[in-house]
Amino acid sequence: MSQTLTQETVNLIEKSERDYMLDRMKAIQERPGNPEGVEIKSFGNALALYSETMPWPAFNTVKGINTNEIELLDEIVEFYKSRKRKVQFEIVPSRVNQALLQELAQRGYYQSGFHTSLYYPIVDDSIIELSDIRIREITAEEIQTYATIHCRSTGLPDEGIPHVAQNNLILCGRPGWKFFVAMKSDIPAAVGVMYMKDSVASLTFAGTLPEYRNNGLQQALIRRRIYEATITHCNIVIGQAGFLTQSHRNMEIIGMKMGYVRTTWTEL
Repeated sequence: MSQTLTQETVNLIEKSERDYMLDRMKAIQERPGNPEGVEIKSFGNALALYSETMPWPAFNTVKGINTNEIELLDEIVEFYKSRKRKVQFEIVPSRVNQALLQELAQRGYYQSGFHTSLYYPIVDDSIIELSDIRIREITAEEIQTYATIHCRSTGLPDEGIPHVAQNNLILCGRPGWKFFVAMKSDIPAAVGVMYMKDSVASLTFAGTLPEYRNNGLQQALIRRRIYEATITHCNIVIGQAGFLTQSHRNMEIIGMKMGYVRTTWTEL
């Protein structure tokens, strides 16, 4: 794969972000009785994700929209309005034009945030140097450990640990998904998740317990996941992070390149 950013690479990055979130939402939806009330609907190329019990934007978002979906905007908005949920649109540069942005503005949406997508092309001579930090794969039996680090690293209350555990247990062992934990003095201190499909690897989540930050754990987890992608014959690794956050900087330190900065459009 060429290391120069092309429109083809941009499309591949967007597709990877769509693929991993779609598979995650399908897995949650497939839990007996669909307890989170997940709904998934396509509007042309746009993918609308919704959860009745998880109001967070990541679970109620529109991915993959482009200019061709202008005529479907009212249907998309109504899909969420009828469920009493505000929606956000994820806009990828070069996939939309001024006309679609004007339509969003006229409907009361505004640009509310930025999110960076980075990529690491795996070429024939790719060599990723692994850290000496001990990292191992998480099994389904350890999902409580994962959920604890997930919640405490993101500021979620401990009451949410069982909820996060259940929604990630279904991914452990599901094709394409891998969970890793990094150890500090034999204590599980940081986690990283990846999803692989069609020779593309996505770094889908990472978190470190606050008391163990600034120890190189996340850089080690990025290296380990790139290594896993390489030995499973992926062509590219893709990650997402808030613009200029520590996660963004960690990815660039490892050698990942910026693909694009997508914007988030939210209803007033």
